[in-house]
Amino acid sequence: MSLKFGTSGLRGLSVDLDGPAAAIYSTAFARYLFASGQAQPGDRIMIGRDFRASSPSIAAICAGALSRAGFRVVDCGMVPTPALALYAGAQKAAALMVTGSHIPADRNGIKFYRPDGEIAKPDEEAIGAEASKLIVEGEPIDATPAEAEDGMAPASEQFLTRNKAILPEKALAGLRIGVYQHSTVARDLFMDVLSHYGAEVIALGRSTDFIPVDTEAVSAATIESLKGWASEHRLDGIVSADGDGDRPLVADEAGMPLRGDFIGLVAAQFVGATIAVTPVTSNSGLERHIPVLRTRVGSPYVIEGMTCAIANGEKGVVGFEANGGTLTATPFTINGTTLTPLPTRDSFLPALAVFSFAKSKGITLSALAASYALPVAVADRIENFSSETSAALMAYLRASRENLAAFLSSIDRPETVSDIDGLRVTLADGRVIHFRPSGNAPEMRCYVEAETEAAALALLEEGLKRISGFSEGHA
Repeated sequence: MSLKFGTSGLRGLSVDLDGPAAAIYSTAFARYLFASGQAQPGDRIMIGRDFRASSPSIAAICAGALSRAGFRVVDCGMVPTPALALYAGAQKAAALMVTGSHIPADRNGIKFYRPDGEIAKPDEEAIGAEASKLIVEGEPIDATPAEAEDGMAPASEQFLTRNKAILPEKALAGLRIGVYQHSTVARDLFMDVLSHYGAEVIALGRSTDFIPVDTEAVSAATIESLKGWASEHRLDGIVSADGDGDRPLVADEAGMPLRGDFIGLVAAQFVGATIAVTPVTSNSGLERHIPVLRTRVGSPYVIEGMTCAIANGEKGVVGFEANGGTLTATPFTINGTTLTPLPTRDSFLPALAVFSFAKSKGITLSALAASYALPVAVADRIENFSSETSAALMAYLRASRENLAAFLSSIDRPETVSDIDGLRVTLADGRVIHFRPSGNAPEMRCYVEAETEAAALALLEEGLKRISGFSEGHA
């Protein structure tokens, strides 16, 4: 079975999840919550889903299993993950989001939320152990689908209310903003929120088929579409998100996507954060602008880091990932209103922050990005790269300094190495290259930094070639 916990929730092939597995993991989650005292039979639990073809069936199976386990199930429908998390948190209820986020359409997953927020790594281990126990013992688990109470409108309305209070009235008036709708569950809410602030909003690329959009590695075809729309409609920017709406995609007036970690940095400054918690894969120039705590990749690690920051006395704690998903761990007062903590990835706050900053300064999005003078950072991935090959590559690179130097011999000499998550290598000439297996898909990722875009793209190409060459040698 392909199912496993990755950087954010359970992921695997849809054919593996759409059936008994969905019921097993839902039952395991219920039993874990009851056994740990975090929920009681009869409590409400919320379910949301994305637009993937398999999501309605999986959600119905989860609803049936949770109901039979003793929960009162509330169907929040097709809503962004941060909207589901906000609504469930306000109700002090657990939640499940059926989504594969940005991964290919033949895959899907489940994100789990305790009544007090997104699960951590120890919770994942406990849920996985409970699921394994059910499988090994062969206990019959009913996978019959079931309907649930309707809670879609309240979840969406609460999220809209939050986001319509972030900026002053008509704060984006005069801007022409495109919303790349594709198949993200955030598409209609983005239209509503941006229109509320006075922007002229143009809907772009709406799709009835699921389209995986990775905001950390935007495809060349998507960039070409963004550029075409920006020119055709004379846009000031384009906004979008991944499938479940927790990772923002913001493109500038020329249709070029802005780096997610830059968007997160702007969001942190926008709310007045005193520290930003972010993975090691985020831009190395962030520390020039705000105190930073680095973590491994994945929202559970960022949440753990935010918890540590609060324990150390920090009063304004924000987290974000290289994909732009932004989390808040403490309350922030903005525009005369208090934003309650939302310690799960959100695409709306960072997108609004970027447009607001550029508008208030009277500059374009590209000029705003240039003003931060961050190193040029780009990333990409090789898909269908088996976990076995990834493990072999990382074992080879970690085995000795000589192996690493030989692997990079056609690029440059390694100077320093970080092993927090994958291998992040600073080269002798100051460039950075980072090799890391994906935590939730059969992919190998490569991240690079350099002084210029041309140098960064060239380094990325070389890095991907080295990865591919290793794969071919181990085929």
